[in-house]
This record gives sequence, C-alpha cells and structure tokens, in this order.
Amino acid sequence: MGKDNVSYLIFIVALIASFILDMFVFSKKNKEVSIKSATYQYFFWVAIAMGYFVYLFFEFNSIIAIDYISAYFMEMSLSIDNIFVFVLIFTSLQIHKNNIGRVLMIGVALAIFFRIIFIAVGIVLVQQFSWLLYIFGAILLYTGFTLFVSNPEEESNVKDGKIYKFIRKYLRYTEIEPEGKFMIQKDGKAFFTKLFLAILIIGVTDIVFALDSIPAVFAITTNNLVVFSSNIFAVLGLRALFFILQKAADQFDYLQQGIAIVLVFIGAKMFLGLIDVELPNWISLFVIVLCISGSIFYSIYHNRKKSKILHDSH
Repeated sequence: MGKDNVSYLIFIVALIASFILDMFVFSKKNKEVSIKSATYQYFFWVAIAMGYFVYLFFEFNSIIAIDYISAYFMEMSLSIDNIFVFVLIFTSLQIHKNNIGRVLMIGVALAIFFRIIFIAVGIVLVQQFSWLLYIFGAILLYTGFTLFVSNPEEESNVKDGKIYKFIRKYLRYTEIEPEGKFMIQKDGKAFFTKLFLAILIIGVTDIVFALDSIPAVFAITTNNLVVFSSNIFAVLGLRALFFILQKAADQFDYLQQGIAIVLVFIGAKMFLGLIDVELPNWISLFVIVLCISGSIFYSIYHNRKKSKILHDSH
C-alpha cells in the first residue's frame, strides 16, 4: 500500500472516530454546552489536525505539510465567518440553547457531506480543465472585495428570507416550541418545527460557504489529500468553536476585513502564475495567520478603546 493510500486511510479513520466521539460523547441531547466544555472539545479537534500536520511533515515533506496547515488555517478562518451566520439563525428563530448543540452537530455533518462532494467535483474539473483555477481566483477576488466593503450589521432576520417564506407557504410549519423535535403532531397532522427550519437554513448556508471555501483551498494547493483533510478537519471544530465565540460574535468587528484581505491575497496569488511568479508556500501561511490574528487583536483593541471613550464620557 502506497504512502498516499495509507495517508487517506489514516485520515478516514481519524474522521470517523472523531465524528463518532462527537456524536456520542460530546453531543449530549437537550443539554447546553458550556464554554469550558467547548474549549476542551476545540483543543481536541485542533490537536487532531496538528497531529495530522506532523504526520504529513515526516511522511512526505515540509512543502505538503505547510500547504496543509495553510489550507487548514484558511478554512478555519472562514469557519469563524460561518459562526456569525449561525448566531443570526439561532437568534432569529429563537432556538432554545439546549437544542443548539444537536442542531449544530447535524449542521457539521451536512457541511462535511457537501464539502466532500464539492471537493471531489472540483478535483475532477481542475484535472480536466486547469484554467478553472483562474476562475476560482476571480471568485476569491470578487468575494474578498465584496466582503471587505459589506456591512455585517445589515444582515436581515432569517424570517425575511426565501427559505422561511417557502416553508411557511408550501409545508405545514408551526412556531410551537418543539421541545427537541424536528416534527410534531398537531390536530392529527405532522408539522415541521423551527429546529427543522434551522437545519434546512444551515444546510443551505453550508453550500454557500463551501462555494467560497473550495476555491480558496484549491488556490493554496491542488494536492487531493491536503485539500480533503484540511477542509474536513477545519469543519470538525466548527461546533465547539460556535459555543466559544457565540457570545463574543459582536466583538470581532474587523475580522470580516481580515478574512477579506486573505481571500484577495490568495486569489491574486493564483494569477501570478500567468507571469511565471510563484510565491513560496510559507508566505501564504504567514499572510493568513497575520491577517486573521491581526484583525482579531485590532477588533479587541478597538472595542476596548470605544468602551473607554464611552466610560470617560459618562
């Protein structure tokens, strides 16, 4: 068995074992996940991802390992953007905090499912039509510029969206408290609950984010193993990261701009190939870490400064 096959086998075993652990150990039905528990869980997912990085480093070489960790941090930063959307969904639908963990677990499963499909399709297309990489680059440039100038405060209530209106118009739906159920019986008929609606919206959101994240990872590397593993390992930590950041979502005012700069950089890097300029892979890692960490620290600094000004004015 070749190194690639062994590496895929290790990745698949780690993925299945991790998901089973998340489903039967970390995800306790109808129980709120504490920040302390979520932090331990997230460190567990990060440790698995870093362990695979070490494996790639010694089994293959530093280039593949750095590509993997760059793609992982790229996908992790995009996952943070996912979380802010999830906060909006749960707030708008008034999902009880005891049910959020289970809904997110299904959401993560959907995210993994969609990414596996999109990555597989992307690999086939890129192998057949290499020029598609430049289309991916253009998508990243457009997404980055749009994200940089957009105002997150303009996000509307999900009840104003097309999915909610579709459910209300074509399916039997009830606003009755679901008590952990996705369907309930009322007057002898089955009705979908807001938990089902939340999963449906998260599923659509997963597809939208996958359409951004897949071009981003292909912009860093076209190594199939690295593309799959970095993407999936980043998504695995999404649920735990939600519970860590949900109360601090409005504290990262400039994270969106940090992510946008990274997307523009990665997109521009792809077009440098047209003029035979190839940046070392460690530069991508440096830019990703610098932009994301810098935007987080600047957001914290800006909020503290704003709080101090408000405090002094009173």
